[in-house]
Amino acid sequence: MFVGHYGVSFVAKRVEPAIPLWVLFLAVQFLDVLWAPFVLLGVERVRIAPGFTASNPFDLYYMPYTHSLPGALLWSCVGGLAYEIVARPSRRRTSVIIGLAVLSHWILDFIVHRPDLPLYDDSAKVGLGLWNAPALAFGLEVTLLLGGMWLCFREQLVRELGTLVFCILMCGVQAYVFFGPPPTSDLAFAWTALISYSVFAVVIWWLQDRPATIGAA
Repeated sequence: MFVGHYGVSFVAKRVEPAIPLWVLFLAVQFLDVLWAPFVLLGVERVRIAPGFTASNPFDLYYMPYTHSLPGALLWSCVGGLAYEIVARPSRRRTSVIIGLAVLSHWILDFIVHRPDLPLYDDSAKVGLGLWNAPALAFGLEVTLLLGGMWLCFREQLVRELGTLVFCILMCGVQAYVFFGPPPTSDLAFAWTALISYSVFAVVIWWLQDRPATIGAA
């Protein structure tokens, strides 16, 4: 899953408005934010194999440190603890929400991935494989993203046209991932993913979290 993860960001923002959206954007992709440099360093591995699934060519055959269930639980705790230390929120539940946002990545990946998510070490791999039904997988991504945004801003949706346009563009990026040409290499894929997560976080900061935006609200 890709842009669907960001729907969780908007829902979490609705639950706890004090958390900046850019932080939530990074939280829901935290496992992949770690995965990309792990691939670049050779710690985890992926193959580009056109036709591997009906939606994308990614054979994610070795990622026990970021996408195993124990790994996801560990990084969820790390994410929540890091937010607690750095942001010092007034309520403990804020850091818990960050941790749950991190964990949501594994749960949503379980729905779309083929069995490549280890339950422990690099063994007992699971995944429901929705990527093999491209229309359903794409519909789920779009529904989660736009549905999450609507839940977050439903009383002021007209005022959030910039964010709505951004989310629609994100859906376009998702369509390119599913139906466009495959990456040229595993390293190119990792770099593209890392840059995408960074750009999306910066854009949502600009639209929602920068002081000028907050002051104008």
